[in-house]
Amino acid sequence: MNTPDKPLAGEPHKVPHRILERGTYREYSRVENILTKESAGGIALMIATLIALILANAGFNDFYTSLAQTEVGFETPWLDLKLSLAHWAADGLLAVFFFLTGLELKQEFVTGDLNDPGKALVPMFAAAGGVAVPAVIYTLINLMGPAEARGGWAIPAATDIAFAVAVL
Repeated sequence: MNTPDKPLAGEPHKVPHRILERGTYREYSRVENILTKESAGGIALMIATLIALILANAGFNDFYTSLAQTEVGFETPWLDLKLSLAHWAADGLLAVFFFLTGLELKQEFVTGDLNDPGKALVPMFAAAGGVAVPAVIYTLINLMGPAEARGGWAIPAATDIAFAVAVL
């Protein structure tokens, strides 16, 4: 009987080429292992934050501002998607981020650990505090500043949520 594992006498041993099966190079490649870890998104967020802080504060402010104002996209008579990179990040990427976060939360409430109200109580209070505390701190810092600065309280709240999800 000729099976792929046991060739007939005199035949060279041939191993079937299966790219996506266990034990193949594709499955064990280093890049795939790194990207499939749960910490990869958090690490990418931290690296991007560090780069943004350096660009904004280390003499590259003009470059950073011009990069944020660079327009990307296209226009049609009925749709205008030519937006700055800052608008794409604020309006597009954050919408996708919060949509995916909402889907994760729904899954946890329906089938996960948050299905039990007793277990969900502490994370719900922590989430409310995670939104309220950064907003209050921002408002307190900007009380003596210009009136238009007090309207930015939602930015640290949203940033805090992004970092909290990355940590989890």
